[in-house]
Amino acid sequence: MSVNDLTIRAAAVAGLAIVALLLTGWRKTARAIPRSARGGDGTPVARHHIVRQPTPEYHAPNLARRLVMLITGGGLTVVIGVVLATIVGFALAYTVVTLTDLLKN
Repeated sequence: MSVNDLTIRAAAVAGLAIVALLLTGWRKTARAIPRSARGGDGTPVARHHIVRQPTPEYHAPNLARRLVMLITGGGLTVVIGVVLATIVGFALAYTVVTLTDLLKN
């Protein structure tokens, strides 16, 4: 099997997948029948008593808390960056070693 045949087959599979997705979304989706707010289907509507209470005022965090959040956020960013860089580095090293070994064969 040549590279051209493989490319044509992959394109055909991708095209069929797109057609399948289009045909799947073609039909109108099923929707639930909305219930009437007035109990139009014969069932009684429960009445709820709403209690309105004032909400507490918003107070911005103080300077010490902002600094702690800034330091911990920066620390997490550095740790996540180090972990991702390590993973990507090992993956690239493995890929390079594998490909160079294949070239030797």
